[in-house]
Amino acid sequence: MATTSKKKAAKSKGSGVHFEEKLSEDSIVKVLEEEDGNILVKVGFLKILHKYEITFVLPTLKTLGSDIYAMHIPNLNLKVTDITPVSEGHSVKCEYVPCKEGVQREEMMMSSKTDDNLCMKVVVKARVMDKHHGTPMLLEGVRCIGSEQSVEHGSD
Repeated sequence: MATTSKKKAAKSKGSGVHFEEKLSEDSIVKVLEEEDGNILVKVGFLKILHKYEITFVLPTLKTLGSDIYAMHIPNLNLKVTDITPVSEGHSVKCEYVPCKEGVQREEMMMSSKTDDNLCMKVVVKARVMDKHHGTPMLLEGVRCIGSEQSVEHGSD
């Protein structure tokens, strides 16, 4: 009888579907260096007119040094809210409200605090779904923080 309970315990520990390894690689925001030296941040599927907080790690950029900031560029859809130094580089937090469907690319510029002539373009790329296609599964590093439905009904 003791043998049976041990088998059940071992079986229950080992049962279940495990996707962690595959999911962990494919379910996080991807930060890639492009051929032109700019940075591409892939944030996956988002829903139109929803507000997202996106957090990603920008690797230490030799061209910019260790003290960086986001240059002010007029962009109603994307704004950097925080940059924090971390061991791998800088953790960048921004807010994004996609206003068009399809593949969208929003740009921000990072610059060195010690030399304003040193800067780099960071492109945030998202696949934006319309409001009738359900709720996307968000990547790790992306969090929905609200709905901007009022934007849709605003005055022209």
